[in-house]
Amino acid sequence: MKSTIFVLMLVCGCFQGLYAQEVRPVRLLLAGALELGGDEVAEIFFTNGSSQSVNAGQGGSLFVGGQFQLPAVKPLLFRAAVGFKYVTTQAENFNIRMTRIPLHFTAHYVIAEDFHLGGGLALHQNIKFKADGLGDDLPFEAASGPRIEAGWKGLALTYTSMTYTAETGNSYDAGNFGISYTATLPK
Repeated sequence: MKSTIFVLMLVCGCFQGLYAQEVRPVRLLLAGALELGGDEVAEIFFTNGSSQSVNAGQGGSLFVGGQFQLPAVKPLLFRAAVGFKYVTTQAENFNIRMTRIPLHFTAHYVIAEDFHLGGGLALHQNIKFKADGLGDDLPFEAASGPRIEAGWKGLALTYTSMTYTAETGNSYDAGNFGISYTATLPK
């Protein structure tokens, strides 16, 4: 118990040092994104005659990570984040969904005070389509591809190019356009 309290005090002391510095080179990063696009993985038909597609690049994401800024090169930022990306259907009696664990590694250049451009690598792990008993579940291999961003303050327009390959051998374009919001702490 005493060692746990000591470790917590040590961690708090480290973060206190970050607050005391004028330039905070390391910050906590929290982000969310909505993305659209990609090939149709499945089409769900409803009893009222309507249907809904589940696309490979589609979904909402939440991320946590870190931002590192070189004090000598203030316009350059490096970000690393891990998240959870999820999309579901409007089906009320089945939980049909596609999930994945995205990792983003990007470099950003601050053009003006509030404008930035970024680019890097997106990795998607643990990619799964679950049919909830209506059909076959579809696991995918891990995928990677380039990611670019153009932003103003915390908002950014994003594009990711990626291809998912199912364990059956079928390939799906998972490229997508999106909008994201990123906050860093402390400010």
